[in-house]
Amino acid sequence: MIIRKLFKFENAHIVRKCTSKRCRESLHGHSYRVEILMESNFLDNGQMVYDFGLMKRDIKDLIDSFDHAVSIWNRDDPSFVLAMKEHSDRWVMLPVSPSAEQLSRVIFVLVDRYLQLNQMVNGEKEVKLDSVIVHETDTGYAQSFKDDAYNENMGHIDISTIVFSEEITREWNDSHLHKKLISGIPFLNPKSL
Repeated sequence: MIIRKLFKFENAHIVRKCTSKRCRESLHGHSYRVEILMESNFLDNGQMVYDFGLMKRDIKDLIDSFDHAVSIWNRDDPSFVLAMKEHSDRWVMLPVSPSAEQLSRVIFVLVDRYLQLNQMVNGEKEVKLDSVIVHETDTGYAQSFKDDAYNENMGHIDISTIVFSEEITREWNDSHLHKKLISGIPFLNPKSL
């Protein structure tokens, strides 16, 4: 069975080296919609694959990190990177260009790692991330599956090379969220929300 949770955020970026001049040379933004699709062949004690309430905590914080932020490719021009950091409190530095395709891969890697470290407490079994869909516009989206997210031909995504600004991490429910993902510290689901 597959379940789906929709998240929304506003984000700005430049996608260097793309075909469209406006996209590669001008900072611009989108109203993104992100779908997280999870799967399992089992239901928990509440007869659910995974409680949507649980998705509203750490997974929401990870995705909300991109809201009203600038997504920056760490290989962009250093003067551009510095200007974005100086003029925006909310920014995310990525090891890949912030296209819809790459954002779907980045979010997949972050959520997948979270699920791997999540200690289930309500009978959840074999809950896996099926895919992540990033709608950049009403008519265009990118969908990433596990094989895509970890495909070295599309660029390596190492969680430790993703950098969130201080303003973003200050707003997280768990200020150590990123450190836990990097170091493999387990997350314990509450027995009750």
